[in-house]
Amino acid sequence: MPLTATDWIVIVGYLLINLLISMYYRRRSSGNTEEFFVSGRDVSWWLAGTSMVATTFAADTPLLVCGLVAKSGIAGNWIWWGLCVGGMLTVFFFARYWRRAEILTDVQFVEIRYSGKAAAFLRGFKAVYLGLFMNCFILGWVTQAMINIITVLLGPAIAQGRVVQLTFAGHTFQYTLGDPHTTSLLICIFVLIPFTGIYTFIGGLWGVLVTDLFQFALKMTMIVVLAWVAVAKVGGMQALQVQLQVVENNVRQTGVHAADPVAFLPDFHLGWTADALWTLPLLTFFVYLCMQWWLAWYPGAEPGGGGYVAQRMFSAKDEKNSLGATLWFNIAHYALRPWPWIVTGLVAMAVYSPNGGLHPSAAFAQNPEQGYVMVLRDYLPPALRGLMVAAFLAAFMSTVGTQLNWGCSYLVNDLYKRFLVRNSTEKHYVLISKLFTVLLVLASGCTAMQLTSIKQGWDLVLNIGFGTGAVYILRWYWWRINAWSEISAMVAAAAVTVALNGVAFTGNSALVYAKKALITGGITTVAWLIATFVTKPESESTLVSFYRRVYPSVYGWKHIARSVPELPEVRDLASNAFNWVMGVILVYGCLFGIGKLVFQQWFWGISLLVVAGVAGYLIFWDLTRRGWETLSGSGAPIAVRPARTD
Repeated sequence: MPLTATDWIVIVGYLLINLLISMYYRRRSSGNTEEFFVSGRDVSWWLAGTSMVATTFAADTPLLVCGLVAKSGIAGNWIWWGLCVGGMLTVFFFARYWRRAEILTDVQFVEIRYSGKAAAFLRGFKAVYLGLFMNCFILGWVTQAMINIITVLLGPAIAQGRVVQLTFAGHTFQYTLGDPHTTSLLICIFVLIPFTGIYTFIGGLWGVLVTDLFQFALKMTMIVVLAWVAVAKVGGMQALQVQLQVVENNVRQTGVHAADPVAFLPDFHLGWTADALWTLPLLTFFVYLCMQWWLAWYPGAEPGGGGYVAQRMFSAKDEKNSLGATLWFNIAHYALRPWPWIVTGLVAMAVYSPNGGLHPSAAFAQNPEQGYVMVLRDYLPPALRGLMVAAFLAAFMSTVGTQLNWGCSYLVNDLYKRFLVRNSTEKHYVLISKLFTVLLVLASGCTAMQLTSIKQGWDLVLNIGFGTGAVYILRWYWWRINAWSEISAMVAAAAVTVALNGVAFTGNSALVYAKKALITGGITTVAWLIATFVTKPESESTLVSFYRRVYPSVYGWKHIARSVPELPEVRDLASNAFNWVMGVILVYGCLFGIGKLVFQQWFWGISLLVVAGVAGYLIFWDLTRRGWETLSGSGAPIAVRPARTD
């Protein structure tokens, strides 16, 4: 895909805007670690929530959705749609608690909830594991996706003489490149990641938040434009559906059992373990919707909240803004964003499928995830290509920027400041934060270079978290959970995952995942329950301190509540559960309502949106009735809480 001088000007302009934003917030972010990592706890809900959405919109996300659609149809997206149930649980059960804790990282929570050497070990271990190893895996993963994008876009230009030319103002500039994949790797490692590190280094979380807002607006606009143009190029939505039917019929004529690729739900007639194209086995669908959201740890969708989602909650002005930010994130993430990706993925299938596509492609058959970039390359007008490349850069850099700041917060607050250098000045810790940012830039670059050899390790890391989620939820609501509960859950999940890695399961990859998840989740749950009851509970002083600080619902803390009778009891489980159910209906109503409108099924689309609107109104009514910033069930304002002593 040749890029014109105008395209390059747009791309350079985009990069400069990001740098200028970070420069604007340089002075504010350099004051102390609270400003650098949580923006002084002064962020509005719309900015914090949009930043969450921008971060989860990585360069690999459109490609992932395109691949899911090609292999499992629209129903394949339940692998992440099902996490909405847990996301809404975070909104109404945990968002205000996280803000109430007033901490810098979710790892710091460990030594607020637990005590002793076990808690200290757990905090230090998670700081290194999440801040360095897991963070670099994530950065390497999204970098590999960006490498694939650049390779597809620039590959033809490199292959034809391996020279890129740019003519501007009567002068021709040219640069001789090597192998397309190697060149793309070098661009990411030596240009894009360091540049993102620079504006993260300069602007702290304020710079990340505001650049996220700008980047989200750009990339959302461009994915909608791409989907619109792609559908128009194939003759409109009806012509697209006709062509998909042709592909479906051709597949069935080969003897392969195939479901409807545009169905929103799996084919329930196929049985629990049926293996068919463009649908999910029911066992896998059950795990996605009923188990994964509360059992599995996944970056950005941690049970009970965590990671950079929790970081945005910490940065909110107050509990109302914390709840509002997380609610907006879940609506935008699950309901508003998916359809431009899905529609483009359907166009890729209709055009490039070897089974009757308009322009069959062996490359698409081999790697359907690249179909998204192929549609971009073949159908987007030249005038918009520079903007689309900038949108992919935005998707990549918004994730990298957050990962750098988030990972650095663990390494500084929960490792360096906690165990290595205590009681130093805030300026010293800010300086160390910037040095750790540079360290993460270098480490993530090395990870990306070695990704082909650690792909199996990445898959392993994603599975290791299955079974731990219940502990992360219950630690807020049950006093008996202790540090050994978390440690045993992590050890058991890792051990079972490694053991199952050598077991051969039958079925496709989705079915194998479901079987492994059921076994891992069951064994891990039994393990941490046994560890909880055979080890001593946390000291009463630790539990009372946590109860005073967070004010969890009294039901799992009754004997602790009796120790502090001067504090009002919080009884909000019923109201929170009602809002949780309404929140799930709100998101799924919007998701499927918009989907029906996309496919021009007007009655069902409008009806589902009306249902979503009613659910949204009931949430607003209940929160207004109870008070967004009151101790639910008591009517006492948050301001009456005693001051923290730590």
